Formats: sequence, structure tokens, C-alpha cells
Amino acid sequence: MLDPSSSEEESDGIVEEESKEAMAPQAGSRISPSRTSESSGGLAPSSSRSSARPTSPSPSAASEEKEDLEKLQREEEDRKKKLQLYVFVMRCVAYPFNAKQPTDMARRQQKITKQQLQQTKDRFQAFLNGDTQIVADEAFINAVQSYYEVFLKSDRVAKMVQSGGFSATDFRDVFKRHIEKRVRSLPEIDGLSKETVLSSWMAKFDTIYRGDEDPRKAQQRMTASAASELILSKDQLYEMFQNILGIKKFEHQLLYQACQLDNLDEQAAQIRRELDGRLQMADQIARGGKFPKFMSKEMEAMYIEELKSSVNQLMANLESMPVSKGGEFKLQKLKRGHNTSIIDMGQEDENTLSKSDVVLSFTLEVVIMEVQGLKSLAPNRIVYCTMEVEGGEKLQTDQAEASKPTWGTQGDFTTTHPLPAVKVKLFTESTGVLALEDKELGRVVLHPTPNSPKQSELHKMTVTKACPDQDLKIKLAIRMDKPQNMKHCGYLWAFGKNVWKRWKKRFFVLVQVSQYTFAMCSYREKKSEPQELLQLDGYTVDYSDPQPGLDGGRAFFNAVKEGDTVIFASDDEQDRILWVQAMYRATGQSHKPVPPTQVQKLNSKGGASAQMDAPISQFYADRAQKHGMDEFISANPCSFDHASLFEMVQRLTLDHRLNDTFCCLGWFSPGQVFVLDEYCARNGVRGCHRHLCYLRDLLERAESGAIIDPTLLHYSFAFCASHVHGNRPDGLSTVKVDEKERFEDIKERLRVILENQIVNFRYCFPFGRPEGALKATLSLLERVLMKDIVTPVPPEEVKGVIRKCLEQAAQLNYQRITEYAKIEGKKREMFEHPVFCLASQVMDLTIQNVGRLVTPAKKLEETIRLAELVIEVLQQNQEHHAEAFAWWTDLMVEHAENFLALYAIDMDAALEIQSPESWDSFPLFQLLNDFLRTDYHLCNGKFHKHLQDLYAPLVVRYVDLMESSIAQSIHKGFDRESWEPVNNGSGTSEDLFWKLDALQTFIRDLHWPEEEFAKHLESRIQLMSSNMIENCVKRTRMAFESKLTKSSKSTDFRISPTLCTMFNVMVDAKDQSAKLCAMEMGQEKQFHSQIDELIEESVKDMIQLLVAKFVAILEGVLAKISRYDEGTLFSSFLSFTVKAASKYVDVPKPGMDVADGYVTFVRHSQDMLRDKVNEEVYIERLFDQWYTATMNLLGTWLTERMDQQLHVYQLKILIRITKKKYRDFRLQGVLDSTLNSKMYDTVRNRLTLEEATASVREGGMQGISMKDSDEEDEEDD
Repeated sequence: MLDPSSSEEESDGIVEEESKEAMAPQAGSRISPSRTSESSGGLAPSSSRSSARPTSPSPSAASEEKEDLEKLQREEEDRKKKLQLYVFVMRCVAYPFNAKQPTDMARRQQKITKQQLQQTKDRFQAFLNGDTQIVADEAFINAVQSYYEVFLKSDRVAKMVQSGGFSATDFRDVFKRHIEKRVRSLPEIDGLSKETVLSSWMAKFDTIYRGDEDPRKAQQRMTASAASELILSKDQLYEMFQNILGIKKFEHQLLYQACQLDNLDEQAAQIRRELDGRLQMADQIARGGKFPKFMSKEMEAMYIEELKSSVNQLMANLESMPVSKGGEFKLQKLKRGHNTSIIDMGQEDENTLSKSDVVLSFTLEVVIMEVQGLKSLAPNRIVYCTMEVEGGEKLQTDQAEASKPTWGTQGDFTTTHPLPAVKVKLFTESTGVLALEDKELGRVVLHPTPNSPKQSELHKMTVTKACPDQDLKIKLAIRMDKPQNMKHCGYLWAFGKNVWKRWKKRFFVLVQVSQYTFAMCSYREKKSEPQELLQLDGYTVDYSDPQPGLDGGRAFFNAVKEGDTVIFASDDEQDRILWVQAMYRATGQSHKPVPPTQVQKLNSKGGASAQMDAPISQFYADRAQKHGMDEFISANPCSFDHASLFEMVQRLTLDHRLNDTFCCLGWFSPGQVFVLDEYCARNGVRGCHRHLCYLRDLLERAESGAIIDPTLLHYSFAFCASHVHGNRPDGLSTVKVDEKERFEDIKERLRVILENQIVNFRYCFPFGRPEGALKATLSLLERVLMKDIVTPVPPEEVKGVIRKCLEQAAQLNYQRITEYAKIEGKKREMFEHPVFCLASQVMDLTIQNVGRLVTPAKKLEETIRLAELVIEVLQQNQEHHAEAFAWWTDLMVEHAENFLALYAIDMDAALEIQSPESWDSFPLFQLLNDFLRTDYHLCNGKFHKHLQDLYAPLVVRYVDLMESSIAQSIHKGFDRESWEPVNNGSGTSEDLFWKLDALQTFIRDLHWPEEEFAKHLESRIQLMSSNMIENCVKRTRMAFESKLTKSSKSTDFRISPTLCTMFNVMVDAKDQSAKLCAMEMGQEKQFHSQIDELIEESVKDMIQLLVAKFVAILEGVLAKISRYDEGTLFSSFLSFTVKAASKYVDVPKPGMDVADGYVTFVRHSQDMLRDKVNEEVYIERLFDQWYTATMNLLGTWLTERMDQQLHVYQLKILIRITKKKYRDFRLQGVLDSTLNSKMYDTVRNRLTLEEATASVREGGMQGISMKDSDEEDEEDD
């Protein structure tokens, strides 16, 4: 905007240059067809047609020419209307007295544009691709991946961005809400709180979102944008509304200068004239009876009272305004009539000013520069000056030498005298010893006024008799500031009937006592109170011709009031114009004085020098008239339809606001609110009309796709509803018929839009953005459904409307996701089978044909993908929209059930075409059931029960088939079983237990929601597992017995790995039974205890069989040595043979190979069992029974030969077997209580006795003894 205080030459040059480029038509002139067609580039018919042109143009050309002309005329009318509107807006900005720029409005954030959205996507994609230097863990990467896929790539977000409804804060809030649930689900880490993790993740998000952009620049840009959202200067407001109304810079400059917007007095006077005009218009309406059409006849009288009351309120606001903002002076508040534009004569005494009401305060600055002509004093004499304002304090300058009497000292004074006397004296210091005072050399007395020159001037001093220098001059400057309440001053000639009764020149001051009270006061020198005053209320000032008989004064003007006339005269024309303009502002008259044409002619004849006699404001007014702006400046605001003008400016302001860089959602900026508030108050725009127009504009933008805050709609709707139903929010009790009709129309439109937004809540408020908008929409709908302002709408009615909307929303949402799934499926097919898809496109296959080609597996895959989308939609509804529907939770549950019911149709169709032998559909059940069972409202709901009914037969049939299959595998497996060790058992047992575990895991993972059926399935699986394990145990025992029966009974017998595997099968069966058959207490006894008992019995039998085998082997050894029993023929023969042979050769010890074979067998069997069998308890039990049984056998064998003496060879074998057995079983961990049993003591005592007898009889046992020895240990090793 150009500076209003720029020089005339610069501004005029700018205007001339711009006006050449785009010259506006003169005010009041019509556009001729030739000019309009020429300006538009077309050919215009000339008034002097040539013979070559056709006499009658074609109808089409004539109609086009007419349309172009009408179009240009409409554009010109629109331009004029905007210019006039801009004048009114400028005045509101220049001198506001009703509204202030609000500081409590929510700060709006910058919009996210399409380019910024794409840039954000690229930055997050770069992070996911590992192209950034940001270090992150897997959990954060997964969160960003989900955010990118679900949010950033969403078409709903793209549409919202296109509508201007998303800001960077929304993006950040959605991510924060997205990760909060993830962070809460993370395991606790010592020393690291989840708040720390959350803040760390948000910091990384900010880094990714910002990219390579410098954060300081972003902060500066955000700070600047935030400042523009708060308080705007006047220049910024002017520029904003230039853009809104399409006003050019040079047009603004012309209007600004011609309207004197920088002159606060002119603006206050303009307001006073407007208010008086509104009061007169109210009186005209009352007298003429031209009322708007109201809802009742009684409102007409109330309408007049409202008009006058609003004007009186504005007058009170104006009265409270100081003369100048920031000044100390406050205007007095004088009473003013409420029903007339001038002071009521009946209240004249009450409103009459006294001289004491007029108070002026002046500040004077006296600067003494130097004294000239001081020659008589010696150069080194000291001189100084004093200064004083009469009646005030005296100030003194610094001392200076007479050779150089310069100071530059300033003295500041305050006085209440409009014509003060300023005394300045020159002194020199007295050199006499007895001198008491300094010597005065000269003085000067000045009478400055606020109009006096401000620069320093030389003044001749009045010298004293003691000063020989008669030509003393002092150079000084006096600046007298004009107080805020003094509007003009100067010398005038005046003559009146009641005041100033003599034609005489006096000093006048125009004083503003209050916003509506001005007085012309005449003053004498050194007087603070006026000598006489004239209160200007009700007077009309105008130029006049010279009055005959009055000598003095050259330019005349007068102030006229009914019964009184005061004549004034000034000494020059410019002073007269300034006085008339100042008094014109003070009187508040509607008539604008115009300088006489004789004066204008005189000025025009006088040339440039004469033209300068007129004030600059008149120059700007003439220039504005030259450019066709005069009609807009001088137009009477009271004659315009401000309702339609405000409707226009509000609509244009809203368009400007929605297209700026802020995510405003329809809210005006503080500066815009301020200007619109001021316009409404100043020009009497009804609040209901304002909000009705606002609602209509907002609804139009909402219908065209813009994002409008429902809270804003609620505010305006509540205001209009209160007004229409008589609640008077703005103090107006009258309701126009058109306001009522427009309100009903807007109410219906608003209801339709709100219901449509609720139907499309996922797309109008994606991811719960704007925050709280959906909740506000529901609240507004409830308000709209109310019949009046008092009676609340029945809850069932609101519930019915929302239920209907959510039913439609379910259909819409399902339709959208099915379309999305189809598009996604086609893209996947194109990616996976590009050749097939290309062929399909070439063949132009229809969707129906493609549908018939879809396989059951493909259909099931699509149904599962669709189920994932359905769950995603329901989860997002719960996460982002459930809070808004908190009062109607049951309706959201119905919505979800309806949504799932639509999916159930497609799901049933997909399952019907599946093969009965296929079990691929179970993942679909698990996917849906895992979601539904965790939802409090949907668990065991309609769809959930339908899903259970659908899958219950499949599950039962699957379990039946699995049971049959497992039973067959057991039968066939054990028939072919090789008993080679596999993991913890054999191949068949491992396969059995894996199948049982897999089946039980499958049933458990189903998480069947119905408790009774779930228990049935669990019981069924437990029972089946018990039966299968029982079968396995029995077959294993039978195989074990069969294997032992077929094995050798001599010491050559070895424990094979297959026998150990059978033991391990039993061990594994016991472990698996604890897992597969473990149930609640009652059933545990039924299944788990039974199978445990069976396993224990089977293991016991197997141990007994194996022990019996070991006993049988020992019996075979004892049978061999029984041949050496005393008294038998074989015994005698063997003894004789050995003795005879030992004389000639070394004969091996008979029987030691038998003992060694048995000991080897025992040790091998122990090692094999210890190494291959997995259960320590069974081994210890086996070893205990083995040791006990064999030791009992030895004891029994020895007992049977109690009366016989053992053969030496028998003794040696038994000693070796007994000692090795004892030692080996002790090493295997058999308890001492078992080892040192009574039978062992019996055997040991017998063998010890036999050893002693043999030693006496045979002469020794050749190193074999029951006593332990190191040699024997070494031999054993």
C-alpha cells in the first residue's frame, strides 16, 4: 500500500500512470457501445456507417454484441459495487469504535497441500527403504510401515488434503495415536519407561517428516504465519480487503487520501453524520409506515425502538472513545437525546456548556539559540538568559562569554492559556562587590499560538537603559503543541446575535468537549478560560458572501441555527476552508459545504500558486473526482442496502479465507472477524441476517466438498434459532418473515448435509479428523431436529435418525471396501500375471465372464482379503469414531452388525462353492473370530453366532475325520514299526503325538466363543487323545513282550535299542498325556488319571517282564554251576579231571568264563538302559527290582544247598557274581537300603563261610575272596 503521506507529485504521477493502463469510467457516466466493444476487443457499430457495411447485421452477431454489452455492464456495476463496499470497509478499519480484533480464537495451522503430501510420502518411503541416516528398531519401523500403508496412502487422506482439511498437526496426532497402543503393548524394560519410548518415537517421526528442511526456517515460517493469524495492522487489513474485493493499489490510494482516513477527526465526524442519518431514516420509516414484513404487526413499533436503541448504543460507544488512542485526554460524557439528531430543546439547560467545561492544556518548547549585537560588554563577561511563561516557573540557560553568546538550551513549559506570554530576558553577571542582582540587558515578550512557525527566528529585544547596545537581537524558537481536544485555532472576525455582538477580530479555538459536543471559544491573552463560547450542536456551517457594512476580514462563512446566525471571516481563503472543514466535522451536519465557484475560478486563473491556497484535502478530493471516485466517497451510507452489501463482502471474505494457506475449516481470521463485526455494528446489519448468510455460504462450500467445522455451523445456527424463536440473543425482538423462511430453508438443508456427513462419517471425518468434528456434527444434528429453542427433541427420534444414517453408512462403507478390494485384486493379478491380464484386456472379457472363471480357492482368498479390510474398517471405527458415538453405543454396534451382515452374504457364497474335503476356510474363521471375541459388543452377536453356526459342523466333521485318520495311522504304523529311536520315541508314536498336539492346538487356536461347544470340543479332543495314547501304550507293551519272548535267555542276551525305544514311548506317552489329556479337576480324573494308571501298569509290566528275563538268565548261569553240586557224579568227574591235568599244564579256572559272561551282560544291560531310556525313575525302579530279584534268586539257590558244601568252582563264580553285582548296582545309584538287604547279608555270610572252609580244605581261593582288594579292582578294570 502506498504511503498516504507521500508527496503530491509522486502520488499523482503514480495515479496518472496506472490510470492510463486501467482507467475507470467517470462516476455517473455510462459506457457507450463503441467504447465497451473497443475495450473488449470487439468491433463496435459506428454512428456513421459506411456504404460497405451491411445495413442490418445478422441476428446472431447482434445478439452476441448485446450479450457482450450486457456482460460489460454487469462487470462495471459489480466493480462499482465493490468500490463502494471498499469505501465502507476502509472507514471501519480506519476508525473502529465497536469491535476489537479477538485474541482468544483458536490458532489455525498451515494446510497440507497435495505436493506436501507427496513429499511426506516420499520421505517416509525413503526411511522404510533405508535411505536415511535415522537409526530405528524393528518395532518403530513396523509402526511407520503401518502408518504409511494405512494413513499416508489412504485415498480418504488424499481427498481430505484436496479439500484443505488437514494440517501437519493432524498428521502428527494421528501417528501419536497410532503408536500409543503399540508402545503400551511392548514388554517392560528396566530403566526405560514407555513415556521415554513414546517421546523418542515422536522425535524420530518429526525428523522423518521434516526431512532435510532446516528446522529453524520452519520455525520462523510457523511463527510468521501464527502472527498473521493474530493481530493485523491497519495497512495489512487494507491490503487483505483489496485482495478480497479486487481493488487496485491506485484506487485504494485515491480513496484513502480523498476519504482522509488518516484524519481521525474526519472519521469521527463521518460516524456522527452516519448515526444522525440512521436516526432520521428511522423517523422516516415511522412516519411513512414502510416497514419490513414482520411475523406480527406489533413488531413494527418495536422495530423503530430497536433501530434507535442500536444507534444510541453506537453513540455511547463513540462517546467512550478517546480523542486519540494512547492520549491522556478523555472526552467528557454529556447527555444526548435518544430520539433526535440534535439536542432536544427541552434539555437545553441540562446540556449547555459552561466555561469551566472547556479545559485546554498546552506544551511549549522554548529553545534559545544565540544573541546578536552584544558589543558593549567585555569579551570575557558572563551572560545568560532566562525564560518563563507568565504564571509559571522561570528557567535559566547555561553561562556563556559575551564574545560568544550561544546556548541552544531548551525549556519545557505547560500552560492552560491558548495565548500565553513567553518572556525571555538577557542578563550579565554584576562585577560590583555590593551588587545583589545581576544586570538585565534586554528582554523580549512573545505571544505564540499553535499555528506559529516552529523554526527559529530573530527577535529584536527591548534593551534597558543600562545597555548601550540598542540593536540587540535574540534567535529563538517556540513550539506550541496542539492538544488533542483542540481541533483548530486562529484569528477570526466574528459577529453574532447572542455572542460576539461586536464585529471584532478575536482568537478562536474549536474545542471538542465530547464526541458529540464541540464549542467555538474566543480567548484573550494570558487567560485560561474562554471569554465567550458557542456550543455548535444543531448549527450548520457553510460558505457565505461578503457582508456589506462589515469592515475587516476577506473570506466569509457562517454558522446558522434556527433563530441564530453567527458570521465569521478570515483573512485568507485557505484559512476559511480549513475552518469550515473543522466546523463541518464538529456540527455533524449532513450538508457538505462546497467552496464557492468564484473561488474555484479564482484559483484556476491564479495558476499553480493560486491553487496552493486550497488545502491538500481539497486537492485529493478534486483528484478523486477526476478519476470517478467522488460518487463513492460522497455517497450517503444510509441510502444503501447494507444487508446485501454485507452479504457480498462476507461471501467474498469466506472465499478468500478458504483459499488461503491456513486450515481454517470456515473460521474467519481475527482480522476478518474484526472488520465484519465493525461493519455490522456501524451499518446496522441484523445479526440474524449475518448468520443466515454465513450459514448459507458455509453450506454451499460444504456441498461442494470443502471441510467446514460443525462447531462453527452450530454457533451460527444456534444464534439464528434463538432469534427466530424469540430468545433475542442480540437484543432484537423483531423477527422478519423472510428471516423465518430463510431459517427454515437453511435448517432443512443443514439437516440433509448433516445426515449425509453421518452416512459418510468415514470419509467426511477420516481417522477422526478434524478432531471432535464428528461429535460436534451429532450434537448439531440433535439441535437441528429440535422444533423450537426450548423443547428438547425426544431421544428416540434422534436415535431413529442416527440409526437410519448408520444403516446407510454400513451399506456405503461395505460398497467402498468391496470396490477397493476388486481394484486391489486386479492390480495384484496384473503384477503376478501380466501376460494373462493383457490377454484379458485384449479379449475384452466382461466382469461376469471373469467371475465365472474364478476358482473356489481364488474366491476364498478374495473373501479372506475382504475380511481383513472389514476388520480394519471396524477397528478404525472403534479407534477414531467410537468416542463421538459414545451416547449411541448400541447404534454403533447395530452399524457394525449391519456391516458384517453384508459381508456375511459374500462369505456364505464363497464358502458354498468350497469343496467338502477342503479345510482351507478355517483361517477365515480364525481371522474373524479372533477379532470378534475380543470385542465386547460384537462377541456372540448376530454375525458371530452365524459364523459359529456355519463352522460348527465343519469343525465336528474335521475332528471326526482326524480321529479316524489318526486311528488308522496308529494301526498301520505299529504294524510296520521298526522301533528305531526317533526323537523321544518311535516313528509311529512321534507321528501320533504330533497329530494329536496339532489337532489340539488347532482347536485351541479356534478360541470357540460359545462356552458349551468349546467345552465339548475340548472334552472330545481329550477323550480322543486319551484313547489314542491308550492304544499306543497297549501296542507298545505287546510289542515289548513279544520282543522279549523272542530274545535269548543266556548271557549272550543284550538290551537292544528297540527295547529302550519302547520304554521311551511309554515315557513320552506319559508326558504327552499330561499335556493332551489335562483338563479341569473332574474331567482330569476321568481321562488323565486313567491313562496315567494304564501307563504305570504297562511300565510296571514291562519292568517285570524285563526283570523276569534277567532272572531267567541268572537261573541259566546257576543251572550251569549246579552241576558241581556235592555228591553228583559229574562233580566228582570234573574235580578229578582238573586235578590230574593241572600237574602237567596250566588249566584255566573252571567257571570264570561263566562269571565273566554274566558280569558283562549285566554291565552292558545297565549301560544300555542308562544311556537310552529317558526316564530316570523307571531305570531306578528297574535296577531296584533287578537287583532284588537276582539277589533273592541267589539266596534261594544257596538256601537250597544249606546242607551241602559248595564246590570251589561254584564258590568262585558266586563270589565274583555277587561282588560285581553289588558294586555295579551301587554305582548305578541303587540305594544302600536295597543293596544291603537281608538276603544280601545271608548270601554274603554264606559265601564268606564257604570261602573260609575252602581255604582250609583247598589251601586257598587263588585270589578270589569276598573281601575287597585293590588287586581285584585292577583286575576288574
